[in-house]
Amino acid sequence: MEKKVKKFGLRKRLAVLAVAFACVCMWGCSDDVTMHWSEERSIGKVVGFVNDSLAIVNTSRYWHEEVDPAFGTSYDQSGYAHPGLSLYNYRVQLNGPVWSDTLDNSRDDEFNYIRGQLSDSVIWGGDPKSEVSFWKIGEKPRKMKIKKLFDGCSVDVPYTMKLRPWIDGKILVLGNNRNPNIEGFYLDGLGDGYCQYGVLDTIQKAVTYKRLDGDLKWIKKCDDVRMWGKDVYCLYFDEKKRSSSLFVNNSLMHELENVFFWTAGADLNFQGHILLLERDVCRIIENKMECFASASSEGAFFKNKLDDTYITY
Repeated sequence: MEKKVKKFGLRKRLAVLAVAFACVCMWGCSDDVTMHWSEERSIGKVVGFVNDSLAIVNTSRYWHEEVDPAFGTSYDQSGYAHPGLSLYNYRVQLNGPVWSDTLDNSRDDEFNYIRGQLSDSVIWGGDPKSEVSFWKIGEKPRKMKIKKLFDGCSVDVPYTMKLRPWIDGKILVLGNNRNPNIEGFYLDGLGDGYCQYGVLDTIQKAVTYKRLDGDLKWIKKCDDVRMWGKDVYCLYFDEKKRSSSLFVNNSLMHELENVFFWTAGADLNFQGHILLLERDVCRIIENKMECFASASSEGAFFKNKLDDTYITY
């Protein structure tokens, strides 16, 4: 009797599998999928500045998917896709962006098109160790495969944080200089084999990782650095003085007192022709630094320092 029960149970399982197999082969059984896209795009954060009135903000579209599989337990998943860029006036309150563009790429496209600002009108994405993209305002992103080379070292910078204009029209590849002995210029503390930065040549489609030497050794202290014309500009936060400084060719040009009471360090960035000191938006006019606005770390929220008004979107 027991053997008959076992045989019946086995036959039942085989019958279910046979039906499932027939379903797939003959009728093409598939999951029941319901997809929802948000009607409005989500505003991310300020990723750059075009000039002293227009900020670049990244956007995306939220999606939510409900899946009821032919076999198994139902589930849902969600995320953000279709990245975009918008320009907002952060000096005058308007009803919305003055310009916007989005990508209609696949929802499953994992390439990050918006990593940071390279120049006034170009946002970079991807990873310079393998493939990068350059998204110029008014155009679509241009992707480029990159080969990796070494010059005087053998271990590349672990994680790219910034791309900046550099010597001879090339691009400086920077790590995280706020994380000493792990990334960025301070990788030399781990040994001679560790590279401190990279130089990306978009014509040769190659990035060469190097160590600081000669006339460039002084930029090791910089939190951010770039070429401006024929000069090397460096932003540096002094933890002892609690102040941020701007150096040009290793000569102190400006020093600002700390008004935010930073405890660990300040986030200093070159964003196009704008200097972003923590959240202060500054510019250099006739060798004088002027901080005229501030920007939120998330969303499109600004404060005009000249008349103490808020700009929100």
